[in-house]
Amino acid sequence: MPLQNRVTPLGELIADPARGLVYGNRGCLHDEHGRIRRRYNGKRWIACRLEFRGWHRNPLLQPGRFTELFFLDEATAFAAGHRPCALCRREDYVRFGEIWRELHPGRIDADAIDERLHDERVNPETRRQLHHRASLDELPDGAFVLQDVPWLVLGSELIRWTPAGYADRRRRPHGEEAPLITPPSFVPILRSGWQSAVPLLHPSAQSPHVFGS
Repeated sequence: MPLQNRVTPLGELIADPARGLVYGNRGCLHDEHGRIRRRYNGKRWIACRLEFRGWHRNPLLQPGRFTELFFLDEATAFAAGHRPCALCRREDYVRFGEIWRELHPGRIDADAIDERLHDERVNPETRRQLHHRASLDELPDGAFVLQDVPWLVLGSELIRWTPAGYADRRRRPHGEEAPLITPPSFVPILRSGWQSAVPLLHPSAQSPHVFGS
């Protein structure tokens, strides 16, 4: 039976057999029986490589240890509010910090970055994900918007997210706004042409263009 450790762009944890291309954590979210009991534990939400130095933890969701999370790709991890890990993705983390400094002059240590991101991704009253209004014309590839379900922005299209990959496609409307799922500080990073040690987009995002309604 699949574990409830697959993360959607909305930051929700679901059970699905597809593992995804990016690994990460946001603290210990499960109890001693492996049942998910909270959405997050702390402000350090990171996205990691699937493999690093041959490290391997088995079984997953061990009592008292962080909850191993899996994302379809880095665009999904960004939307859920996870930044690059400073250990297994050191070069990505350093580059992320350099771009961050241009956006937010001042401290660029992990605590400062995580504090700012937490303010953008979580409503302190409900502890649910925050969304921000944005112009669809101005969003870069890799951002996510909410139109009943999460849709990826890619070129002239919006592509529906599913746990196994990207599915239906729509033409990106002009002159309209939509709820932005991706925290605002990630948007300029995506606009910079972000490429890293993990896939930004799942291969299904590049499948033949078939427009739905």
